[in-house]
Amino acid sequence: MRDGKWVVVETKVGELVVNVGYQLQVLSNGRYMSVLHRAVVNKDMERLSMLMFYCPGPEKVVEATGELVDEEHPRLYKKFTYGDYTDKFWKGGLRMESFLDLFRESE
Repeated sequence: MRDGKWVVVETKVGELVVNVGYQLQVLSNGRYMSVLHRAVVNKDMERLSMLMFYCPGPEKVVEATGELVDEEHPRLYKKFTYGDYTDKFWKGGLRMESFLDLFRESE
């Protein structure tokens, strides 16, 4: 979604589209961004979609790697445990414009 409108991602046969999630956005300190996305059925062509999730234990800490944080690239998100992340996510994170705003560092 861009500027409140859905964007069509044009692909060619054999190409792969990868949507990264919130965890990778935090780990990369915002260099890779999660996107709001949806899939639309195409009556003319087959499509294969695969979902893959990486879910560490609830006690595991999620934070930007130190090499990606410096004066020019301050830490964007507070560190949090995966358990805290999933608790907040299932308690209404999907109703927010950006779920990760709950974990943003203060300005």
